[in-house]
Amino acid sequence: MVIEFDDVQDLEAPVVIAAFEGWNDAADAASGLVDHLMEQWEAQVIGAIDPEEFYDFQVNRPVIGTDLNGHRRLTWPTTRIAVARPESLGRDVILVRGIEPSMRWRQFCAELLAACDDLGAELVVTLGALLADTPHTRPIPVTGTASEPDLLDRLRIEQSSYEGPTGIVGVFNDACVQLDIPAVSYWAAVPHYVAQPPCPKATLALLGQLEELLEAPMPLGDLPDDARAWERGVDELAGEDEDIADYVRALEETRDTADLPEASGEAIAREFERYLKRRHED
Repeated sequence: MVIEFDDVQDLEAPVVIAAFEGWNDAADAASGLVDHLMEQWEAQVIGAIDPEEFYDFQVNRPVIGTDLNGHRRLTWPTTRIAVARPESLGRDVILVRGIEPSMRWRQFCAELLAACDDLGAELVVTLGALLADTPHTRPIPVTGTASEPDLLDRLRIEQSSYEGPTGIVGVFNDACVQLDIPAVSYWAAVPHYVAQPPCPKATLALLGQLEELLEAPMPLGDLPDDARAWERGVDELAGEDEDIADYVRALEETRDTADLPEASGEAIAREFERYLKRRHED
């Protein structure tokens, strides 16, 4: 069961932002965004899932270490719930950061959503990342889907037509649909030839989608600098391997000749709107 919450004051129109390590999280791009928001917003962890019923500890092992006071501590793999109150957003945020469970997925989702409902959640946003044939030198593609027709229209996205295996993010979204909870899901496409974490460029791309959804500037922190440094690092690696360099050029040609939303005037306009909002906030 979910651990008892700490004392939490009533939240204002809270939105849930959730990400899970594992199958749904190529290069840690999605969970990295939740970590980023927790740090930037100084979020307070208020509860956690009891891992005993949901995790195989031979797959996700507990970690032992030393805390700031020099005491030896054992940390169990789990999913934590935190609360942030960013002034610029005009609403509170419930951040869910965890690991894809090994078992009892339906119970896991039910308990998490019950906890979010107790906190008054009005919208659930899940984040994911997958490996794809996309060049690191171009904008990271982000696809989205939503459970409500008005959200699909406002965000100018299409209902997902994907059929096939899914992870905890797909199950979590389905649980939202069954309970009539408005839900949006964003997925970043990480270049498969640089799959090792982190991928700050993909994390930054997901952050841009959150800005559009929530219609407010989001804290960038060091993400833009980290994304540029990441791209330069991959450039250097590609320059040392002729086969990889040729492959990247082929991906670039395919991408540049395709009719992608990232290159459309509408997408450029949305990006400019986000820039103006950030400038106004500064």
